[in-house]
Amino acid sequence: MTAPTEENQAPDLLYSEAEDDLRAAVRSLLADRCDAPTVLARVESDAPYDPQLWKALAADIGTAGLLVPEKLGGQGAGHREAAVVLEELGRSVAPAPYLTSAVVATETLLALAAQDRPVAGLLGDLATGRRIAVLAVPFSAAAPDAAQPAGVVAGAVEGMVTGVADAVTADVLLVPTTDGLYAVETGTAGVSVEPLVSLDLTRPLATVRLAKAAGTRLADGASAVSAVRRGLLAGAGLLASEQLGLAEWCLTETVRYTRERHQFNRPVGSFQSLKHRMAQLWLEVVSARAAARNAADALATGSPDTPLAVAVAQAYCSKVAVHAAEECIQLHGGIGMTWEHPAHLYLKRAKADSIAYGTAGHHREVIAELVELPAP
Repeated sequence: MTAPTEENQAPDLLYSEAEDDLRAAVRSLLADRCDAPTVLARVESDAPYDPQLWKALAADIGTAGLLVPEKLGGQGAGHREAAVVLEELGRSVAPAPYLTSAVVATETLLALAAQDRPVAGLLGDLATGRRIAVLAVPFSAAAPDAAQPAGVVAGAVEGMVTGVADAVTADVLLVPTTDGLYAVETGTAGVSVEPLVSLDLTRPLATVRLAKAAGTRLADGASAVSAVRRGLLAGAGLLASEQLGLAEWCLTETVRYTRERHQFNRPVGSFQSLKHRMAQLWLEVVSARAAARNAADALATGSPDTPLAVAVAQAYCSKVAVHAAEECIQLHGGIGMTWEHPAHLYLKRAKADSIAYGTAGHHREVIAELVELPAP
């Protein structure tokens, strides 16, 4: 039998002790500051984000710098640890710009860190939670292989991008243009961020308008395209972990409710038809965990199969998250249909996530191409 090599080594899907400790810390914080009543109250207000929650999560625990090397001011951890954070954020549908800033924007900048000094400074600010950066691409259309740049005129960034996630809370926009990648401060002249009414109120979208806005050029065309694709690939891969956490909460909450809810003097969860539905959902969640962990491990190790692992995770996990949220609402009966119960937040997040960074159908096409499966 051939000994495993770096190329053919099996992925590690288990959680390490350090990852379990990180999970416990994040879960405790979210239970204290981001429980269901708090999230419901915030999404119905004009301020869905809690700056104190972000400070505690990003700076005090240090999760914002997990992907950033220590020499640049980060924690020097990796994608497996970031995936654990996103699982817990998915469990609580927390309105925090972690995926967009600490993963996508950070990964985009990491691809350029050795090339430009301003990049290292911005990475340091992101790693400590002092600033929030967002890649200015449409959340629902930004597949890793299909970034759409804005226009650029005479070195001043000009154009419009709609459906940008978390732009309303960003300090810096990373704007892909026809000639490179620019960092644009949101508070400067010529930059307008207009909130949109989005389905998922826990991750607000906005239209970004740029009218000859001044920006710092971080990379030229070829380097910018490569960096953006790296950021979006990491975002798509770790989004699967958020979808996993969301599905796990829906399953756990549904099992708990059907144990406590009685009809005909017995728990409704003891009825065979409901048991079968929850057993099927459990199987899907277990499979989703394997797919999400595989994607996170591939990103962490720099595996050559990373694009395939990410595509498989997104093609599967997005569907599981939506199914879990739908079952959660249905099996909760009448209470699941009310605004007072948080189940609708999970369904909206699952639906929004299912078209983020490429739809499941798009990722299936990517899988077919990567494994050379002919189209029907």
